[in-house]
Amino acid sequence: MNQFSWYDTSSEIDRYILWPGQACAYKVGEIKLLELREKAKTELGDKFDIKEFHRVVVGNGSMPLEILEDEVNKYIKDKI
Repeated sequence: MNQFSWYDTSSEIDRYILWPGQACAYKVGEIKLLELREKAKTELGDKFDIKEFHRVVVGNGSMPLEILEDEVNKYIKDKI
């Protein structure tokens, strides 16, 4: 018995079959979010606040990545 024997993979398999683009979209979003966070950390230095960054990212709800990038750039500009 391995450590994951309790885990039912059939629901994940069904999800990938029925919604194949979801995993790809999730990963693209994750990569973009990490890129934007690193940009904010680099440009703001000691002024970077992870809580403020999270408010910028989730404060306006779901949005296209281009608009999210604009919002983060605006946040950076306003903090400098």
